[in-house]
Amino acid sequence: MTANLGVVQETMLIPLVIKANETLRQKARIRDEKAVEIMKQLQMDTEKYDKFMSHEGVVARTIMFDQALKQFLEKYPEAVCVNLGCGLDARFYRVDNGRILWYDIDLPDAMTVRKQFFTESDRVHQIAGSILKADWTQAVETGRPLIFIIEGVLMYFSQEQVKTLLSILAGAFSEFVLLAELMPPMAVKQAKHHDTLKSTNATFRWGTKTGKELEALCPGLTLLRENSFNDVMKTYTFRGWLFGSLPKLKDCNDRLAVYRYKRRDA
Repeated sequence: MTANLGVVQETMLIPLVIKANETLRQKARIRDEKAVEIMKQLQMDTEKYDKFMSHEGVVARTIMFDQALKQFLEKYPEAVCVNLGCGLDARFYRVDNGRILWYDIDLPDAMTVRKQFFTESDRVHQIAGSILKADWTQAVETGRPLIFIIEGVLMYFSQEQVKTLLSILAGAFSEFVLLAELMPPMAVKQAKHHDTLKSTNATFRWGTKTGKELEALCPGLTLLRENSFNDVMKTYTFRGWLFGSLPKLKDCNDRLAVYRYKRRDA
């Protein structure tokens, strides 16, 4: 099989390759058998998508997002989870408790590739469309606690597009939890030097110094906590520790920001 993807959509191959390669390691820190299965079927050069810093970042990100989501699912075991810009992510299989309802959403070309490997069920749905257009929100079931996951996406948007996305969420849903990956402005400026992104035609467009900046873009959105991927990266390797400890480097890594939104008139 081959993957015909747009410029930004091609970047979804980076975490796929890294998750597959990590799973095949003797002492794997994360396990994603679906990623391994997909990589065996795709005809592509994978070496350019798996470099040390990206590898460590994706592993840390996966661990942190999975843990954060599982914590919320302990409190809300029948939540609706919406994976925005899902790519070839298989998080449902890692966190499923047998009760959640799951939606994966991505652009049509990305979803065409995804549907070759993932199937729908009564609790898993796939939606092809732009998350910057509100029509997809009509397909999401309401009446349960709602959790949005947006990982590896916002840095490819402009600030105005981020504001548009948040406005769509706030306009369609009165209350939700949001797990978002945020990139610092310094990393955006250094996009051309990124170890894996430079092998694609995509580029980073937007970053924040603090997750509090999103509150100004969406009234009713409250930052609950924010943690750098360094928190996990520096526990595994010396280079990860160095990157997460040196003053000029430690603020260059992405963060997991956790928000709660409640419409002010709700």
